[in-house]
Amino acid sequence: MSPEERQTESVQDERSARIKRAALQVFAKHGLAGAKMSMIAAEAGVSQGLSYRYYSSKEELFALLVEEAIEEAQAALRDVKHGPGTPFEQIRAMTIRMLDDSHKHYFMLMRQAQSSDDVPDKVKRLLQRYSPTDSIEHVVPVFVQGQQDGQFGQGDARELLLFYFSVISGLMLQDVPASPSGWSRQTDRLMKLLT
Repeated sequence: MSPEERQTESVQDERSARIKRAALQVFAKHGLAGAKMSMIAAEAGVSQGLSYRYYSSKEELFALLVEEAIEEAQAALRDVKHGPGTPFEQIRAMTIRMLDDSHKHYFMLMRQAQSSDDVPDKVKRLLQRYSPTDSIEHVVPVFVQGQQDGQFGQGDARELLLFYFSVISGLMLQDVPASPSGWSRQTDRLMKLLT
């Protein structure tokens, strides 16, 4: 591949990524029915015609983003046990990752997809295979180890984690902005719910 071809490919990859980031924000706020390709193009800073060169429809973009959101959510929960540190530090790192702006928009997109009747069939099939409560099972062993080590309060691990994730979900749905120092300090407050 020539240097010119590599540069062209790099520009195309960057535009495609910019359109996807913009679509994520637009869909998270407006859902599929309320979003228009013109809104996505404006958010991305590209022409509407250019956005159609990369994605044939808003439905295609929506399905792609829902698939990415599911993969990201599962990876965040699955990878918690592989993080460095104690169970407390592992769950804290996962919480910061979940509250990061890009992950927050993925979560909001998922809520839009789950609550809308007008999603494409591909999205319905993806959602049927994804269960947030099943995904929590990846975190349960880490939490139980933390309980045994005295880092977390006693009680049913699944119930406590469900409560914890419900609080995080509520923050995401309210679109609560992070403080100037980010979610790091606020996460410590959230972690007190588990201790």
